[in-house]
Amino acid sequence: MNHFKLMLSIISVLFFCACENNTSGEYGQAFSTLTLQTDSTEIHESYSASIKGRQDVDIYPQVSGVITKVCVQEGENVSKGKVLFVIDQVPYQAALRTATANVHAAGAQVETARLDYESKQALLRENVISEYDLLMAKNTLAVAEAGLEQMKAEEINARNSLSYTEVKSPSNGTVGTLPYRVGALVGPSMAQPLTTVSDNAEMYVYLSMTENQLRALIREYGSPDETIRQMPSVRLQLNDGTVYDQAGRIETISGVINPQTGTVSVRSVFPNDQRLLFSGGIGKVIIPRSIPKALIIPQSVTYELQDKLFAYKVVDGKAVATQLNVEKIHNGKQYIVRSGLQKGDCIVSEGVGLVQDGMEIIVKTESGGYQSKPGANN
Repeated sequence: MNHFKLMLSIISVLFFCACENNTSGEYGQAFSTLTLQTDSTEIHESYSASIKGRQDVDIYPQVSGVITKVCVQEGENVSKGKVLFVIDQVPYQAALRTATANVHAAGAQVETARLDYESKQALLRENVISEYDLLMAKNTLAVAEAGLEQMKAEEINARNSLSYTEVKSPSNGTVGTLPYRVGALVGPSMAQPLTTVSDNAEMYVYLSMTENQLRALIREYGSPDETIRQMPSVRLQLNDGTVYDQAGRIETISGVINPQTGTVSVRSVFPNDQRLLFSGGIGKVIIPRSIPKALIIPQSVTYELQDKLFAYKVVDGKAVATQLNVEKIHNGKQYIVRSGLQKGDCIVSEGVGLVQDGMEIIVKTESGGYQSKPGANN
């Protein structure tokens, strides 16, 4: 009797297990599915970017000489016209004095030639000299006047050269490194600049977009000009992962696609009142995009075949491989579907790797049960 009860129990367990595991029986294997819906959403796309000062000016001397004074320190904020370096002024002061003396001498020669010319005009009226003598005196005066103009030009050059011994900042900005110190011999042909003055009140942040990414933006706003005008503020993620606390804006979009990279250069501008951004740094520009009727799917519901992307759409209880045209979202987890699926479609959401095209499947319900007519398209 005990053996009979034990045998009956084993048969009951086997029958129960067979019933429970018949998810791939008459109607096929059971899979979780996802019914697609559209919704307004905002996505944030990030682009690698380089940070540059609004104006980085390399400072080179315009005259040669020995540095006698360094008037600034590295990292100092300077105003336009601030003296940065002083180059030995003694030879240039001497050259200016010589040029000034030459101007005075040339002026005296002009006065002498003018007196001679006026005197000969009077002598010609009295027929004491010939007209030839008068013309010679006139030409001598003209030569003296030309000599005076030449000396004045040389004086201007000498005065400018003396002024160039004071190397001044061409703009407001921050002083860079100072590789040359007092006593260094410098000149216009030197390979390395005296320093660099960076106008960092606002920073240019350059990023690159692919042609497709740019066209997606233009489709949203209508034209490149409208894209620049209507785009919301953008944010900057710094190299250490923190997000810069001030928002920026897109200022320009290049009209040329780089044939080597296939990308378009975009320039954004960020305020830098606290000098937290440094020229030469890197980061990521985060651009928000609002999509009114987005059809978004997880990347996990898709698979790739020969560089093409597919998902399994459930049609009349069967899994149908459907090719998709998607746009990647930079979170690395989702796609925006551009074509291949539409609102209301039912797709396999789990176990995609176990599904085959045309395979009969059972659709799991949210309660954990199964549809009586699996995969029926509503």
